[in-house]
Amino acid sequence: MTAPVPSAVVNKAAYNSKMLALANRKPQKHCSPPKAVPSHKGAHSKASGGPVTIKPASYVRKKSVLPPCPAPLWPVHAALPDSGAVLPFKRIVAYYGNFYSKRMGILGEYPPTQVLARLASEASAWAKADPSTPVVQAVDYIAVSAQGVPGRDGMYRMRMPASQIKKAISMANSIHGLAFLDVQPGWSTVEKEIQRLEPYLKLPNVELALDPEFDLPEGKKPGAWRGTMSAADINFAARFLAKLVRENHLPPKVLVVHRFTQLMVTDYQAIKPLPQVEIVMDMDGFGSKALKDSTYRSFIARQPVQFTGFKLFYKNDVKFGGGLMTPAQVLNLSPQPSFILYQ
Repeated sequence: MTAPVPSAVVNKAAYNSKMLALANRKPQKHCSPPKAVPSHKGAHSKASGGPVTIKPASYVRKKSVLPPCPAPLWPVHAALPDSGAVLPFKRIVAYYGNFYSKRMGILGEYPPTQVLARLASEASAWAKADPSTPVVQAVDYIAVSAQGVPGRDGMYRMRMPASQIKKAISMANSIHGLAFLDVQPGWSTVEKEIQRLEPYLKLPNVELALDPEFDLPEGKKPGAWRGTMSAADINFAARFLAKLVRENHLPPKVLVVHRFTQLMVTDYQAIKPLPQVEIVMDMDGFGSKALKDSTYRSFIARQPVQFTGFKLFYKNDVKFGGGLMTPAQVLNLSPQPSFILYQ
């Protein structure tokens, strides 16, 4: 794919309009916007032209006064992205996994042709559910996988060989889509792992995903403990990607951060999207629709960064939650996710 050269920021009016639509604000009940108290000076009746007597606000019966609605959290006020940005104008629908494992996601369960055929079918369903938002298909490949054993260097993670990473990128290229390289640091660091992936991240359609669940301090093994990731690490990744964008004249990158607990991402307020990097906070939990809705509201919607994502599990959502949520059900969320991931 040939990289378009960003000439300026995206069209601001179009961007703001789409962001407002994605906010998907629900009507507020039992509250009202604060109203200004009319001034006594210069007020006249239409009939006589004389002054109008206005009751002070203190005379209004308390039962008729609704408390003001809270300020909306969405859309988020963040840096306007450079031109060529995928979000918010399109929705990304991705398949997740690792070619070495059938348990880690659909990418490892079926041959590439079958995987891409199923992905195309899901993308079509999303395009039908929301015709106003074109769909971009993507492959989310676990390029650095956390492990329950230390490995040769004791870092409790396995780096995938170049041949497997190139396979994921080739699959994305074949559908004119995006490839996400997913990083589970184990006992390593975000900085070390994404620097190793730089040759691939220089490509115009290769993006980055970080998995805090598997970012652990020494002494805590992946799988036995849940990890956590700081805003400092996420911001480092954003700055790293932004530098690649500027130096290689690339369209803005997408940085996905998976999350389903409070402690998985600390000090979210300090996460800073950049004109060259769009940040998606992805709800990564499985279970019933009610549980997924609650998790999304608690750790994604109420802690805004820039864009949101939503993960659907072909097996675990069915086994532990009774069924897979439909595109229409996911689109009813506030805000509407811009990144959809199937495992």
